[in-house]
Amino acid sequence: MSALPDGPEDRLRRLTTIWSRAVYPVTSTSLTRVEFEDLLRPLADRLSELLRARSFDAEGARAVGAALVTAHCTDPEALSRSLDCVDAYLVLYCGGDGPQDELRMRSSRLQHAMAAGYAHALRARTLAEQESVAQAALRAQGVVAQALHASEARFRAVFEGAAIGIGIADLDGNILQVNEALTRMFGLTEQALRGRRVLDWTHPEDAPQTWRLYEELVSGDREHYHVEKAFNRPDGTALWTNLTVSLLRDPDGVPQYQLAMVEDTTERRLLNLRLRYEATHDALTGLPNRTLFFERLEKALAAGEGQRFGLCYLDLDGFKTINDSLGHAAGDRLLVEVADRLQSCATAPGEMVARLGGDEFVALTTGPGTQREVDELAERIMHALTGPISIDGRDLMVRGSLGIVEGPAGERTAAEVLRSADITMYRAKSAGGNRAETADAESDARAITRHALTTALPAALERGEFFIEYQPLVHLGDGSVRGAEALVRWLHPQHGVLGPDRFIPLAEDTGLIVPLGRWVLEESIRQARVWGERYGADDTPLRINVNLSPCQLGHPQLVQDTVEILERTGVAPDALCLEVTESALIGADDDLLKPLRRLAEMGVDIALDDFGTGYSNLANLRRLPVNVLKLDRSFTQGMQQFPADPVDLKIVEGIVSLAHSLDLAVTVEGVETGAQAEQLRILGCDTAQGWYYARPGPPENLHRLALVDTTG
Repeated sequence: MSALPDGPEDRLRRLTTIWSRAVYPVTSTSLTRVEFEDLLRPLADRLSELLRARSFDAEGARAVGAALVTAHCTDPEALSRSLDCVDAYLVLYCGGDGPQDELRMRSSRLQHAMAAGYAHALRARTLAEQESVAQAALRAQGVVAQALHASEARFRAVFEGAAIGIGIADLDGNILQVNEALTRMFGLTEQALRGRRVLDWTHPEDAPQTWRLYEELVSGDREHYHVEKAFNRPDGTALWTNLTVSLLRDPDGVPQYQLAMVEDTTERRLLNLRLRYEATHDALTGLPNRTLFFERLEKALAAGEGQRFGLCYLDLDGFKTINDSLGHAAGDRLLVEVADRLQSCATAPGEMVARLGGDEFVALTTGPGTQREVDELAERIMHALTGPISIDGRDLMVRGSLGIVEGPAGERTAAEVLRSADITMYRAKSAGGNRAETADAESDARAITRHALTTALPAALERGEFFIEYQPLVHLGDGSVRGAEALVRWLHPQHGVLGPDRFIPLAEDTGLIVPLGRWVLEESIRQARVWGERYGADDTPLRINVNLSPCQLGHPQLVQDTVEILERTGVAPDALCLEVTESALIGADDDLLKPLRRLAEMGVDIALDDFGTGYSNLANLRRLPVNVLKLDRSFTQGMQQFPADPVDLKIVEGIVSLAHSLDLAVTVEGVETGAQAEQLRILGCDTAQGWYYARPGPPENLHRLALVDTTG
């Protein structure tokens, strides 16, 4: 792939160039392509601003679509190509470093608004043209009326030369005269038309007021009326028209004739229908798109009492792998085949299938009995995906994760329903995929809370909402306090104090764990300096233990950040112990271990945390740069009574013996009773931590504990 242009202006210019090259060949303009590109430049700039705006501005996007009509880009292909360019390149060239999923969602909404603005502007332009024609028709009407009264020759000239269809009938509806333009529209001869009556031209799609207005006119109660009307041609096609009918009176004012002026709008109507279809249907699969789906869903949710809805949200499992291995063209063909299979699953009244984007599809069923129908629909969808799909000579097995939401109309908004379905679908995917899950309120609430916490994390760090509690590390031999483990907490404005299990996984997923971990490291080392100045001895400094996540472990600035913090605070390296979980080091290569080795060479202790919970390869201990093994609390659970379980004792005794033979100290977590502490001391463990000694708390608690004889 070629590199992106360097600066924002270069990227914007590139986007404009691609856009103009796509649209210029189908645009009716006297401008050169370079001039046309200059015309599109402010529109591209506006789209870039709308993509990155704080809030979504649909009106701005509609203005861009309207500007295309003003620029004479009225061919339907011009809109289609414009939307393709925006879809493919707007996020790429103008998205910057923002979250790609949100930017693509914003881009999709901008495209829908552009299409709506384009259709609205084209309709306004059409109406203006119609008004011009109507004015001309009214002028022609005046001329015709005068001609009937004054000069048959002048009337004939206007009548025959008019570009619009004109017909004259008596008040009984018998057609008396028609011009050539009208015969061309209907595909009939003049004789055939003159043999018809006005009332013969009813059409199933006539507006309810059409014939009421006609009756008012021929009875003399109305001078004219204007309607949109369809007529049947002899070849079976429909002729759509703007029909203006006026009443002609004799010189004494008595109603005498009716004059019809007919403008053929068939092609314009087809264009509008096509624009509407393209704005509401997916270009690849032909299925309804997000816009049309939301219209249907909102209608279903607004249904009356007793009505329900059922929604199936499908995401294909492993679709990215197919795109990456076989190419996007093969992926597109796969999506088309999947769409066809899904369409065959929703054929009953009240059912529809739509493509939301990518490999995400939805199926909707409505009516009073959706509790059963949605389960049957989900079963048909999962069954439809069981058969292989042949792409480029390969039989591909397609699987999907399905989230099901069902309920009564009127209780939730469309956005809330889709969010619940999305959450449920990801729950199915997390459970291994190729399965369906049904939404429940508790799971939705947990997912929503998780998302809210993820969103709030960056601002929480900036606002100083995190704080650290310290749990002492006690020497089992003499009961002295040797240091403490730093445990970060989040004082959330709504949820109160949150433990690391609530937000550390979220920080790892978002990458915020690196700045958060750096802050914890610096605050903890500063506290170690305070302890050293107040309570520590030169020969045995109080040590601070700080946890490292796998993400921090792989960060290139780990060593440099640690060294800078130690030097800035004046804390010796041997006062710091970095804890790394055993699972993070399973199968670790030399590149991952290199930062730990450098820190260990400086004098920083490295502890292997949660030892015994993973697939331990004891031979790996020889190559890992660790000084301390921290036994997981699961080893102490069988030691709450004295004497302890012999099997647990043998296991711990073996680990301690192995660790000491490798010159490793052993720390035990989760000590809650004196019996546990005594057993671990007898087995030779070096240090321990747990509620028996102290719960995690503020830093001043460490000094108070140091003054207590924990051995007694």
